Amino acid sequence: MTAATAALRTAPPFASVAASAAAAVPVAAAGPAPLLQVEGVSLEYRTPERVVRATHRVSFDVHAAERFVLLGPSGCGKSTLLKAVAGFIPPVEGEVRLDGRAVRGPGPDRIVVFQEFDQLPPWKTVKQNVMFPLLASRSLGRKEAEARALHWLDRVGLAKFAGVHPHQLSGGMKQRVAIARALAMQPRVLLMDEPFAALDALTRRRMQEELLALWEEVRFTLLFVTHSIEEALVVGSRIALLSPHPGRMRAEINSHAFGLASQGGTDFQAAAQRIHRLLFEHEPQATETAA
Repeated sequence: MTAATAALRTAPPFASVAASAAAAVPVAAAGPAPLLQVEGVSLEYRTPERVVRATHRVSFDVHAAERFVLLGPSGCGKSTLLKAVAGFIPPVEGEVRLDGRAVRGPGPDRIVVFQEFDQLPPWKTVKQNVMFPLLASRSLGRKEAEARALHWLDRVGLAKFAGVHPHQLSGGMKQRVAIARALAMQPRVLLMDEPFAALDALTRRRMQEELLALWEEVRFTLLFVTHSIEEALVVGSRIALLSPHPGRMRAEINSHAFGLASQGGTDFQAAAQRIHRLLFEHEPQATETAA
């Protein structure tokens, strides 16, 4: 029952004209406008031999505080799509919009955490690495940047390592520094490109736990790329499934019911098998929205 219907059914029989008119006003079915809109985006890159189409007319919306995952096999264009959202690659067709405005290039409102551990300048300390984009973008003065860097290092459990250099950290710790550096910029969208793929299984699970715990605390908006079905179900509240090359939207799955505790459960395994069928069995390349 909609709010408008409920109001009409519970209104007294002789409600005032003003109240009746208010109840009769149609209520918009849609919620808040999406924070991020990817509409009909096709992306291409050039090789010495030819032009390759990476994605074909991909569309999806991401709302504020959502954890949206791009999932697909290698070569489906999911990382290329993330780079387009970051503003590094212009679409040949379609448009990426943030807050209703077209994305024309990189900006501090979209920060990327990459897979590589060596994304931190090795000559800077952990604290200096987190401070650097704040100072380079002139977002904050030095004192304010230092305070914010220490705040976010504390949030990811690395405050006591603020003065060390990246080579003194494990791979998982380096990724936590990269996440702290990204969130210190307070981006509108945090973009993560297979950030845990190079980690061993135990560290990867720990990083997933820490990312989800941090999200519960901060509720940032996340666009996350992975080729792991299980990771997509754990990390995402919604999952976009991309077909093999060129990437097209094959389906969209709601996955907010799953988490790390769900792994191994019957429903989790059934969802993983269903996603596998949608990704790899030869079905029509049409978008399906699933509950």
